[in-house]
Amino acid sequence: MAEVKVKNSKGGGTAAKVYEMVKPIADELGLVLWDVVFEKEGAYWYLRIFIDRDDGMPSMEDCENVTRPLSKLLDEADPIEQSYILEVGSPGIGRELKKEEHFLRYIECPVRIRFIRENEKGEKEIIAALKAYNKDAITVMADGEESVVRLSDTAFVKLADDEDLFDEDFYEQ
Repeated sequence: MAEVKVKNSKGGGTAAKVYEMVKPIADELGLVLWDVVFEKEGAYWYLRIFIDRDDGMPSMEDCENVTRPLSKLLDEADPIEQSYILEVGSPGIGRELKKEEHFLRYIECPVRIRFIRENEKGEKEIIAALKAYNKDAITVMADGEESVVRLSDTAFVKLADDEDLFDEDFYEQ
């Protein structure tokens, strides 16, 4: 594996630095690097690496195969000052769409959109089919009506692939 030099780029942040480090590992293993998040929960910092597969959910083995070389790289480069817990896992169902490649991957799929404030119809949240993406907005189809949603008006946009989990008929089967 090639040596990775971590640049302290302006505005890069810890997650961006680690993303640069883990991306070649994921690529080499044929995995999709979904996201890198560095966040504090309670007294602890967590470095969360989310990986995916084009052919289904990543396995525990996939997670281990990313964790081992990444741990070694992180120890060598030492880009994070404080103590943290490293987690490598799947973005799971209901994954948040944040990047261009996330949106483009799920065109024609149902998404759950939560607005920061109620939209013009008084809705705080909708489920709609994702039709198009540009860097500032998405086009969606809901109830036979196409509309444009500015991403700056949303709290989040998530894949709506968990509907069966909350369907009462699902539990009666």
